[in-house]
Amino acid sequence: MSFLDPKMPDGINLSELRSPSDIKSMDIDQLQALAAQLRAVLVRRLAATGGHVGPNLGIVEATVALHYVFDFPKDKLIFDVSHQCYTHKMLTGRIRAYLDPAHYGDVSGYTSPSESEYDLFAVGHTSTSVALAAGMAKARDLKGGSENVVAVIGDGSLSGGEAFEGLDAAADLGSNFIVVVNDNQMSIAENHGGIYRNLDELRRTNGTAECNLFRAIGMDYIYVGYGNDMRSLVEAFRAVKGSKKPVVVHLNTMKGEGLPVAERDKESFHYSAPFDPRNGELLHPSDGDNYINLFGRWMCDLMGDNRDIVVLTAGTPGAIGFPPSRRQMLGDRFVDVGIAEQCGVAMSAGLTKAGMRPVFALQASFVQRAYDQLEQEVAINNLPATFVIFNASVWGIPDETHLGFFATPMFCTIPRFRVLAPASLEEFFAMTRWAIEHPEHPTTVIAPCGPVAHAQEEVETDYAEVGYRVVEQGDTVAVIAAGDFLGIGRQATALMRAKGLNPTLISPRIVSDVDPAAMEALKGYKTVITLEDNSIAGGMGEKIAASLGRYGLTIHTLGLPKAIPNRFNAAALLEQQGITPQAIADLV
Repeated sequence: MSFLDPKMPDGINLSELRSPSDIKSMDIDQLQALAAQLRAVLVRRLAATGGHVGPNLGIVEATVALHYVFDFPKDKLIFDVSHQCYTHKMLTGRIRAYLDPAHYGDVSGYTSPSESEYDLFAVGHTSTSVALAAGMAKARDLKGGSENVVAVIGDGSLSGGEAFEGLDAAADLGSNFIVVVNDNQMSIAENHGGIYRNLDELRRTNGTAECNLFRAIGMDYIYVGYGNDMRSLVEAFRAVKGSKKPVVVHLNTMKGEGLPVAERDKESFHYSAPFDPRNGELLHPSDGDNYINLFGRWMCDLMGDNRDIVVLTAGTPGAIGFPPSRRQMLGDRFVDVGIAEQCGVAMSAGLTKAGMRPVFALQASFVQRAYDQLEQEVAINNLPATFVIFNASVWGIPDETHLGFFATPMFCTIPRFRVLAPASLEEFFAMTRWAIEHPEHPTTVIAPCGPVAHAQEEVETDYAEVGYRVVEQGDTVAVIAAGDFLGIGRQATALMRAKGLNPTLISPRIVSDVDPAAMEALKGYKTVITLEDNSIAGGMGEKIAASLGRYGLTIHTLGLPKAIPNRFNAAALLEQQGITPQAIADLV
């Protein structure tokens, strides 16, 4: 029997699966068969659409067992990061979105209260579930409720500070609180940190090790040695249902369970584009010509000549261009702090203070978790650490939990930070090199996004002084287009020239500060249009408008909305915001 065609449990038609009540009368063998069928459905859908492969395949049985034993939504189930919620969605009335290709797009890849009462939070960041659930348990106790509160968290998420803080608070509740630790021995890539040595010891001793971080905090503890065995899971969950004090159920699971290619290459199949499930080959392979991959290769070359450079990331090495081969090449000069962005920023400050040149590279959505450390540890101490931020763009990740719109304005609000917005690959590298080599203040480089653009003008190498670059000199009308919106600006000014206008096109390059000389040059213009690939609230356009407003010219600040769109189409959102070449040209 193929893993793609397991035996259907007797009496079950998946298309008729409406709620967890449909599985309550099953026996253990039927539940195991159901889990196998659900896994097959997942494989087919993930192969066609892409998604979080490994995390979801590894927790199929545990999810079935949770819904079998507990009474959700009366009981409360909170998923951490929700990279593992697909089986949960199939069991809670959304099976059609997994069976019917025409409806694959009906549901999000994350838990979503707008989809179902079984989803309590929209969550896409890690380390959150325990603290969220602790709040719900506290509310239950204050209201005199009796429902079970269950938090599901992966072992990778335990390295995040919020997870530690949540466990600490939960242990003090003294009431029903159940934490299910899905331990598949992986974050996105391999785990890093001392906590994982204790998890390993617990696995090796079948949960009996004297050193037990969960018991040390004050929680009860149950270990399930094979977390994909239905009988063991049901027994464990029955044992903790109705518990009168906080308890951890520690599951030893397999990331990618049931799909051989995902079991072998757990990192690549944490998240995958559409693939052939037989061999794991991508259906639409990339040629590797993207900013992330090119950055990783360039950094390895640069670091070969400078032993003081250290690259850091927070649990996402592949997403910054460092697959295993490059990490091995750099050895101890590549530091993965795990899912701990705050720690990564603070370590960057410490490395800088000690004379090293750290480059902390991460996704825009995740850097927002470390605002305090950026302001306190880095800015107040004026330490020239370098931060490279990816997917801070309309062309980044479109899910509401992973938006990168707000990272650039966030950095621009922090004193002493120089925020650079390159418009091409060559400028990206030049700015990053300058940030690493200059010793004056912290610098953030907002990596371009979308198709790789190459410089059409000579690229400068010094960004010590705030100076906007005039790309096209004109009069009366100016377009100031930051970063990867420079290409849109070029197209807009071309349309303006076709109308008989003589526009000026400016690449600001430095978006954290206003160039006084440029403002002086523009004060006699009739119209100034700013374009920025981030939320306009707190962005470049507002600063320019404040500077030029007293001169009486017309100013149009165009950017992304101060909003939280979900699963949006980038082209449609740009059109909605008036950020198309034609719409911009029509403003004058």
